[in-house]
Amino acid sequence: MDFSETTWPGAILTVGVLFLVLVFVMFLLSSFLDIRKAKIGAEQAEGLRQLVRRYEQLAENTLDVQQRTAADLADLRTRTASVEHILRSVD
Repeated sequence: MDFSETTWPGAILTVGVLFLVLVFVMFLLSSFLDIRKAKIGAEQAEGLRQLVRRYEQLAENTLDVQQRTAADLADLRTRTASVEHILRSVD
């Protein structure tokens, strides 16, 4: 291409085409970044959901253990009371 023969309309057309290409590339880059942000947000949300599920399971297991411990403690109190009653009756 011989630049000495370039006319103003040709130069304006070239600059316009380059500008449109730049706008298109920036649009593609922006779209790519938006999609990436959405994927990262979805991954974070899934991680939080898993964390909540694990917490709920842990809370449920803890409640079960507390209930079993309370039942065992009540049984021990009953047995202790029985042993104390027997010891008092022997005196």
